[in-house]
Amino acid sequence: MPSYKNIDSYLDQIQKDKTPVLGLSVGKHSDVTPGVKIPKAGMSSILYPVFNPPELRLPQSLASSNDTYLMIAIDIDAPFPSWRGLGPILHWVQPNLKPDPATGALSAPSADSFIANYIGPAPPPPSSPHRYCFFLYKQPAGLDVDKYVAKRGGKKVGNGARMWFDLEKYEKELGLTEGIVAGNFFVSN
Repeated sequence: MPSYKNIDSYLDQIQKDKTPVLGLSVGKHSDVTPGVKIPKAGMSSILYPVFNPPELRLPQSLASSNDTYLMIAIDIDAPFPSWRGLGPILHWVQPNLKPDPATGALSAPSADSFIANYIGPAPPPPSSPHRYCFFLYKQPAGLDVDKYVAKRGGKKVGNGARMWFDLEKYEKELGLTEGIVAGNFFVSN
């Protein structure tokens, strides 16, 4: 069973302003504030199985950064917030994110350069809303991204490979030992 220790710690940091808030635009919602509820109807451009990832921006405190970043997005309440029997569910792993020096917008070199493609919110009926977390890490120099690409050529990662995602184990494996540099989350039904 995956641990929620780091996840809970990151959410606590984000909510207490100890970690810079990652700029996040989801569907029709720009500048998502941590914990805001976004109904699935308000995200019509990213409903599962459509795979359009949110737009990301570095927080002001990192805006002048020349670093490369890696994003991990997860649903921490699957299948139900009262019973996390399948979670966390991996929703996205995007390496090689570089900031635009003028805007802080983060972008990848190509649309199919993901480790795990983005999938939008899809809590099962009759679940209460799920929390969708976006954790940004400084990508370690020399990380062999190709080693971690689940499927080549932009092919999608299946649902089975997304369940029971162990964030702590993955952080260790990729060398993301410093924790997150920015994060954000929203709630969706």
